[in-house]
Amino acid sequence: MNETEYRKKYIYLSVLKSVQDYLKEENPPLTALHPISIPEDLLYQVLRFQGPEKADKLIHYIFKLGLTLWSEQLYVDVFGSLESLEDFIELVKEKNKE
Repeated sequence: MNETEYRKKYIYLSVLKSVQDYLKEENPPLTALHPISIPEDLLYQVLRFQGPEKADKLIHYIFKLGLTLWSEQLYVDVFGSLESLEDFIELVKEKNKE
């Protein structure tokens, strides 16, 4: 594996770890990026019948589902298998010892 490929995989590993930590937390840190696009009627009807707290929880739930699917696909694209991931983690450990 050349240095460019190593760095790229290392960055992806870092991203996947960050996503994993975020998804595990009960109350993840608040970082916002605006605006997000959602179906207008979805937001309107949830707000109308269930209130702003439920609407916020629903949007966050949808985001977490999407983040989960995206991170799973990234894992498959970059590492492909648990064995490949474990091999790469061992390589990172070896490089850190040097």
